[in-house]
Amino acid sequence: MPVKTVYRRRVTTALVGLLIGLFGSLLGAAPASAHAALVGSDPAANSVVPDAPNRVTLKFSESVQLIAGKIRVLAPDGSRADQGDPTVNGTEVTIPLRSGGERGTYLVSYRVTSADSHPVAGTITYSVGAASTPPADGGESDVTVDPLVKALIPVGKYLGYAGLVLLVGPVLVLALLWPHRLDRRGPGRLIWTGIGLVAGSTLLAIWLQAPYTLGTGLFDVTVSDIRDVLGTTFGAVMLVRLGVVVAAAFLLRPLLVGPGGGESRIDLALLGVLGVAALATWPLTGHPTASPVAGVSVVIDALHLGAMAVWVGGLVMLFGFLLPRATGRELGAILPIWSRWAMTAVGVLVFAGVVQALIEVSDFDGLINSTYGRMILAKIGLAALVIGVAAFSRKLVSKRAEDDSPGPLRRIVLAELAIIAVILGVTSFLVQEPPPRTVQAAETGPASTTIAQTLTSKDMSLQVSIYPAAVGNNSIHLYAYTPDSKPLPVVEWKATASLPAKGIEAIEIPLLRITDFHAIGDIGLPQAGEWTFKFTARTSEIDQSTLTMTATIS
Repeated sequence: MPVKTVYRRRVTTALVGLLIGLFGSLLGAAPASAHAALVGSDPAANSVVPDAPNRVTLKFSESVQLIAGKIRVLAPDGSRADQGDPTVNGTEVTIPLRSGGERGTYLVSYRVTSADSHPVAGTITYSVGAASTPPADGGESDVTVDPLVKALIPVGKYLGYAGLVLLVGPVLVLALLWPHRLDRRGPGRLIWTGIGLVAGSTLLAIWLQAPYTLGTGLFDVTVSDIRDVLGTTFGAVMLVRLGVVVAAAFLLRPLLVGPGGGESRIDLALLGVLGVAALATWPLTGHPTASPVAGVSVVIDALHLGAMAVWVGGLVMLFGFLLPRATGRELGAILPIWSRWAMTAVGVLVFAGVVQALIEVSDFDGLINSTYGRMILAKIGLAALVIGVAAFSRKLVSKRAEDDSPGPLRRIVLAELAIIAVILGVTSFLVQEPPPRTVQAAETGPASTTIAQTLTSKDMSLQVSIYPAAVGNNSIHLYAYTPDSKPLPVVEWKATASLPAKGIEAIEIPLLRITDFHAIGDIGLPQAGEWTFKFTARTSEIDQSTLTMTATIS
């Protein structure tokens, strides 16, 4: 069998092995759903307001984008209460409502896209006048994603990383370290494969984003859905990536031909600019855009990705082409330079990784007790292992002049590539996992500042709600019931509020009788503290009940 054929098979086998290892690390990795969380609303979740509002406002922990037809408000009778299209301003979504809303409980259903391109869905309820049975859920209480779409998203991300590795590192080696006498067809095929993987993964990402955000099946995507995706920030960034890849493909042709192919320093400089633009498209559709310091996170993440692509792509070229084909004299000139490149890339990787981890995982508890934090720890352990292997490889490079056999060095490089393949697999899953700051916001959920208590005596049960339980104007709702939970007619209501700790004597609360058993009132509370509320309900000429409660006003 010809030597060249054996060599090609070995290179192909090694690369396929790395791909299989990386795919294996992705098995079972399903994307997490919401990376933003609903942190507040107006009216507040589960609150009772005296009058029907003219809009509902939802506030999220990150900026969000709307998904057509995925936000609605249902009235107590199940009809649509929203009117017109919702609007978004950063982290707030405003839903206009039709006038003359009826009394009872309303259901708000939403599904939006967070800043890092993940769907967010849920429902909240609020009541006008008094609570009632909520309308049937016309939306999603949580994010639903088709299982096939779940499986393909991390695979698509892996293909993008693999393409970046086979593109950036090999181009640098070919442009700056490749011996003139060696043929460039092998590295050229590697680079074209990288271009194809990046372009293919980008097209796949655009396709998958439609069913991912809409919650539909993989093959239920329409042209309109794709057009909607392209109209989002995610779609715009993907189009930029495609444009950069196409432009790079034209500029790379002279370099792949070799000396005399017409490449110039200007071409190389333009390739460098395109490379930076391409690297920026990854963080612009991920966690960094939703970071508390988004600008820093985007730059750090691009540096991290670029260093990885230079290091791993260079190792692929070293293992697949230079070590088997270059002469001892050529390797004596190439390896020291490559060693310095590798050390620089590793230093950038460590620095960028530490900074980004500190941004996303702000405390030790988040590092230990979250899936995201544990995956960071796994990456740290694997990175320490591969850095140790790389240090041993550096020692071999320093002894290269005394030993013309590339065998030991090739085995070390192959070990580095195998460990890095697993690291990339972990990374493909990591970018789909919500960071601890988002998980904490999701667990906190939308804040409801309504205080609701039930006061009882031998003659009656009094339900009290105070909203928003904060300094300033507050609404109070009173509902009177018999001990067996039947509406109890009240002839006259009286109420007072006092703050003994601050010397504030009883303030009379004017109450308006809405129905036989329901009254409402408004009072301005001037200070925060533990307020005492006293309610008196007269049910006949001689019968009345007085009940007292305390409530913390913030």
